[in-house]
Amino acid sequence: MKQTSGFISTYSADAFGVCSALYELGGLIVMHDASGCNSTYTTHDEPRWYDMDSMVYISGLTEIEAIMGDDSRLIDDIVNAAAELHPRFIAIVGTTIPAMTGFDADAAARVVESRTGIKTYGFKTTGMRSYVHGVSEAFLALTDIVAENYRLKQTMSEESGDTLEADIKAGSGTGNEKSVNIIGLTPLDFSINGSDKAIKAYYEAKGYKVISTWAMGSSMEEILEAPKAGLNIVVSEAGISAAKKMKEEFGLPIKVGIPVGGEDIDISNLFGAEVDLSRSETVSTPVKESYSDCDCIIIGEAVSSYSLAEYLKQKTGRNIGVIVSTDLDEDGIADALLTAPDACTVIADPLFKPLLKNKKLIRLPHEAFSGRLYRDEIPDIITDIRWLDECTGVIARI
Repeated sequence: MKQTSGFISTYSADAFGVCSALYELGGLIVMHDASGCNSTYTTHDEPRWYDMDSMVYISGLTEIEAIMGDDSRLIDDIVNAAAELHPRFIAIVGTTIPAMTGFDADAAARVVESRTGIKTYGFKTTGMRSYVHGVSEAFLALTDIVAENYRLKQTMSEESGDTLEADIKAGSGTGNEKSVNIIGLTPLDFSINGSDKAIKAYYEAKGYKVISTWAMGSSMEEILEAPKAGLNIVVSEAGISAAKKMKEEFGLPIKVGIPVGGEDIDISNLFGAEVDLSRSETVSTPVKESYSDCDCIIIGEAVSSYSLAEYLKQKTGRNIGVIVSTDLDEDGIADALLTAPDACTVIADPLFKPLLKNKKLIRLPHEAFSGRLYRDEIPDIITDIRWLDECTGVIARI
């Protein structure tokens, strides 16, 4: 019961994170569920649904299939759809009911791949974890595709007597130093307010060539060129696992942070490069024991919250705390806020307001938390200097 929310919303589920991360890349994405998950995803969690085509489908799981563990129709339907649609890859995405009945997504993926000849991934998503897990797992799968494509090109080059370009030698870290991949972009964290384009424009203005943006605004062809970059810039926690895997595979160094207010924010020191970056270990201090010394607390996703905190700290000299809430239950957030002084200002999605008691709220809607409710209010914290100045003014006056 501790995972039950009585007063606030919940974050978008892991299954939707997979769909969001892979949405633009030409894959066949099948959520294994009766029907409800697809309508929730498309109407509340996917702002591109009405403007951009994507092969996102629901399996139409029936009660008898779930009870009897009959996966034959699912597999047959996917094979038939793949024959008609010719996707770049196939993703089988688990949801709550299959998780409860013991559905083996990996096994189903192997059968589908053997019958179609198309690379197929089974995601053990449950619908009970946040979107961060799903995006992270999808990006890891993309890294596999990139690495496999690189090794194929390497083999072909060796057989033909040619050599690969010096800037994509695996493990050498010798990519073009003035080129980058931006890892961790999906509308769940950056909405459709231009933040993704602003981040890309920031680095282009600095003289960098942006090879790929994972996975909003780039084609699969661009993502396959990722090893040519000299640096991976991680802009959300969900991109850290893939960045670490590419560091191991291609030697690409990692920088973590968002250029808030057009300023270079580097918070890489908060994310240990040598620890297991697969999930919850990514953030060094997601929740402090006490926030009694904080003038302001930011509640939200790890990388954006810590980046904004660093910016505001530099501008105001105040002590800014962060509560990474994407995998924290309602009681954990409430308990952390109780340790903060009443005069503390909180920057958070408006749906967190019931937990704030008498504390002042600065509204910072988050697509993955409140969906389309406050979409028009979501600021582009890279270029929206007016919103940032208002925050700075409020905090400076505390």
